[in-house]
Amino acid sequence: MNEILAKKLKDLPKEPGVYFHKDAKGEIIYVGKAAILRNRVRQYFQKSRLRDPKTDLLVSEIVDTDWQVVESEFDALFLEAEMIRRYMPRYNILLRDDKSQTFVRIDFKSQYPTVTMTRRPLDDGANYYGPFLSTIAVRRALKYLRKVFPYSTHTVMPKRACLLAHLHLCPGPETGELDEKDYKTNLKKLVRVLQGQKGSIIREIEKDMQAASAAHNFELAAKRRNQITALKDLDRRVLFSDKEFLDLSKDHALIELTEVLGLAKVPKRIEGYDISHMSGTDVVASMVVFTNGAADKANYRKFKSHKQNNDDFEHMRETMTRRFSEKNIKQWGMPELVLIDGGKGQLEAALSVIREKELKLPVIGIAKKHEEIVIRNDWPNTDLQPQVVTRLRGILRESDDFTLVDLPNSSNVIKLLQRIRDESHRFAVSYHSVLKVKRQTASILDDVPGIGPATRKKLIRTFGSLRGVQQARRDELEQILGPVKATVLRQYLRAANKEQDKTS
Repeated sequence: MNEILAKKLKDLPKEPGVYFHKDAKGEIIYVGKAAILRNRVRQYFQKSRLRDPKTDLLVSEIVDTDWQVVESEFDALFLEAEMIRRYMPRYNILLRDDKSQTFVRIDFKSQYPTVTMTRRPLDDGANYYGPFLSTIAVRRALKYLRKVFPYSTHTVMPKRACLLAHLHLCPGPETGELDEKDYKTNLKKLVRVLQGQKGSIIREIEKDMQAASAAHNFELAAKRRNQITALKDLDRRVLFSDKEFLDLSKDHALIELTEVLGLAKVPKRIEGYDISHMSGTDVVASMVVFTNGAADKANYRKFKSHKQNNDDFEHMRETMTRRFSEKNIKQWGMPELVLIDGGKGQLEAALSVIREKELKLPVIGIAKKHEEIVIRNDWPNTDLQPQVVTRLRGILRESDDFTLVDLPNSSNVIKLLQRIRDESHRFAVSYHSVLKVKRQTASILDDVPGIGPATRKKLIRTFGSLRGVQQARRDELEQILGPVKATVLRQYLRAANKEQDKTS
């Protein structure tokens, strides 16, 4: 351990937080969380402490350490997960003992969603939150949150109320008395706590408590009071992240990005955009939001293109036009930096709308091939700093009216921009996949008059498939649809079968 690091470790605080170990090149090689930063970080350098070979190798490469203080252990868990996703430190991978990371899964599309933990996210339409390195910490956190927001874990519905329902830890969907809307509202509050909005949730519950008390509904008011007490008690029990209180001066990537681009201030809200389609069909666009450098999924938005063609530049212009409409600016606010997934063409398409609307908004692109930052030379509100690029071992290149900034892939700036770009790509592709599957699974039932979505689902659920509906007897269809609609349906099915026979 060098003298500078030894002196720095003397200033370690006794509060919870996240720490960053860096090597001689300044690259972050490990991110960890701690209940007490002073104790945890110093443990790495205690000669009497027994360590495995991997940790010894990590310690031998540590040249500098930085940290970020948060309000509680509860905060540190989610901040650690976000920083690992962004920086991808190599020792976080080496030290995980070949175990997959953990995700929290909530299947909101089900009638009564369940909250579970999994190591393998699937493309099953459920929402996934994470990943987290510490399974034990996440399980403990969910255990305490369950007292505030009771949730179900039933993959198979029991025939009577379970023990946890009697303990008020499960809402009891098996009793048939649970209101689906209220339950999903409750789960959305749970998700907001997981996303760092604990403070705003407490304020909302306090308003509900006061309203219930004013209406003399003292039982509900007492319930809300207990929820508030339990939420405030979380800070003394476990570990998580309220992103409203992050110290931006400690975020290496945001500081370096601000310096490189010459921004007037650290961009608190960054929006990333991408286009996804397959040969001009099912064209969609994504808008992801990073607040204080961390993914803010509650503010993600998706756009379905009005035109179906293979022109990414046109789709980007349409997306920017819709995003920066007067209505959406009022509802969503304005970003402090926009990142476009693409090179000069996509960036120019976005900037054409920004100019038309006379918005003074920094917009940059990130080219896929060489992971270069693409900047228009006349873009507003910025002053590119070549000396900072050089300090970060980067290269500047001129191309037409654009400047290309080529930073090392190990730099904090590139890792942040890649994280935003990859998230916008993932979000766009997932929406495109939903539309493609929906189109491919559309059936002739969609065109039958009098047969709505709920009735279609009931028919498919009863007979198993469209083929089962086609083979159903008249009396079976009449039991579900009634005589008139059953007759109309049979006529449509016969016509569809004849048309299919002609084309086959």
